[in-house]
Amino acid sequence: MSEFKLIHKYIPKASIPLVEGLLNKYKFYLIIKNNRKTKHGDFRPLPNGRMQITINNDMNEYRFLITFVHEVAHLVTHKKHKRVKPHGIEWKLHFQELMLPFFKPAIFPKELMPILANYMRNPKASTDSDIQLSYALKQFDEKSDKNYIFEIPLHTKFIHNNKVFVRGEKRRVRYKCMELKTKREYLFHPNAAVDLFEG
Repeated sequence: MSEFKLIHKYIPKASIPLVEGLLNKYKFYLIIKNNRKTKHGDFRPLPNGRMQITINNDMNEYRFLITFVHEVAHLVTHKKHKRVKPHGIEWKLHFQELMLPFFKPAIFPKELMPILANYMRNPKASTDSDIQLSYALKQFDEKSDKNYIFEIPLHTKFIHNNKVFVRGEKRRVRYKCMELKTKREYLFHPNAAVDLFEG
């Protein structure tokens, strides 16, 4: 199956012509991967001179589309500037330029548009770094029994990666939580999805 057909089921239907336009223009390998906890997608130049973009397969269509354009912006930045900061001003400008045609109510829900527009004024390395956008995008995920860190009360026990933690105080943006077994402290993103501990 070509990249053109492969990507159709992962993105909003109205975005298909624009996405195909980018695939056509920049000629890269697109690989859809199983979930990787550390990233939503990545871009890399290959030894054969071609370019490769990989994207996780477990995201809702709006996060997938934003991630796709994010990675194409890396490709464009690499082609035009070679050695610059990965998420520097050049990447930000290309990301903004590439996202502009997608800002349509036929593609993104109206409640998401102002939050996404605010993020795009100065896009960060990950949509997860923008708490408002991250939370807004999660509203379109498949329903689950998980809870967000910011929703659970102080001193509540929860499970993350098969370890039991206790939710602590908020530190600027993230929450300080202690793993019960080792007593080590970790910082959790407010929108980290966890299971409540029933024990």
